[in-house]
Amino acid sequence: MEGVNFKKIMIATDGSICSRMAANNAIELARLSGGTVYAVYVVSTDYFSSMAVDFDWERMNEALKKEGHAAVSYVKRGGEMEGVDVEPILLEGHPADELIHYAEENEMDIVVMGTLGRTGLDRLLLGSVAGNVVRHCKVPVMIVSQLPANKLAGM
Repeated sequence: MEGVNFKKIMIATDGSICSRMAANNAIELARLSGGTVYAVYVVSTDYFSSMAVDFDWERMNEALKKEGHAAVSYVKRGGEMEGVDVEPILLEGHPADELIHYAEENEMDIVVMGTLGRTGLDRLLLGSVAGNVVRHCKVPVMIVSQLPANKLAGM
């Protein structure tokens, strides 16, 4: 792949179908450029700040870590099938902040992540980790979008 030098490719994964599609793209990019994929899952601490004091935080944290291990393992297996090195990474904190920090501190060449492509009120109410990463990360970001079924029907 001439002119492309993506040796450190970060995939931000949450285990969703969208992030799996993005992971497949990141693995293919790594295969073509001879790079390594860093599969990053952030155990979000955002949930804990708004929960009742008597809520079992430890159990919730363990469930999120288990989900994270499954998400990065999916990417690792995909890399193995394509002969691509994948480094699984679990972080903890605010997802967008942690992803940006990791990408910049570890000098990634590109960040690949999925998005559901929400618009309007959904986006306003739910926010967008991908949107925050795109706006604030100094590393180039490739977004893989999953169009809603109703948008695909009109194509």
